[in-house]
Amino acid sequence: MTDRDERVVLVDDDGEPVGTALKADVHTTETPLHLAFSCHLRDGDGRLLVTRRALSKTTWPGVWTNSFCGHPSPGEDLPSALARRAFDELGVTLTDVRLVLPDFRYRAVDAGGIVENEICPVFAAVTFDDVQPDPDEVAEYRWVDPQDLETAVSMAPWAFSPWLNLQLVELSAVRA
Repeated sequence: MTDRDERVVLVDDDGEPVGTALKADVHTTETPLHLAFSCHLRDGDGRLLVTRRALSKTTWPGVWTNSFCGHPSPGEDLPSALARRAFDELGVTLTDVRLVLPDFRYRAVDAGGIVENEICPVFAAVTFDDVQPDPDEVAEYRWVDPQDLETAVSMAPWAFSPWLNLQLVELSAVRA
């Protein structure tokens, strides 16, 4: 399935589904609220995977972000969507999947005026696989120490996606 065929679940302010739309049609200057997810992926050594979005991405091209993000298809549960997206985008399988920020949501506007407007539960997971990124999704990737990532984001927040910035703040508050 291509972005042109992929459908996203539109939701109301309470997160209840209200319809669907083509993914290619919703990421505009007037993006409706829709359901998504993010995942922070660690390896067996506890390092965190960060990815740099492909330069061809509609929103935040070339920006470093969390391991992977996506949208569940209509009728697809989040664990299945996570597994699908991890394999499609990074060529990996997941273990130890945990929901870490169930109520995360954000709205952000990129430099081109494109809006992200998502209810976006955040997951953490582990993989023992070698990353094989899809070049249409990922320009680069790095396994990093989580503390080094927090330092980098605090020093240069503009180099990272707004959702990663916000997620790290909320994850830090949960750990405190």
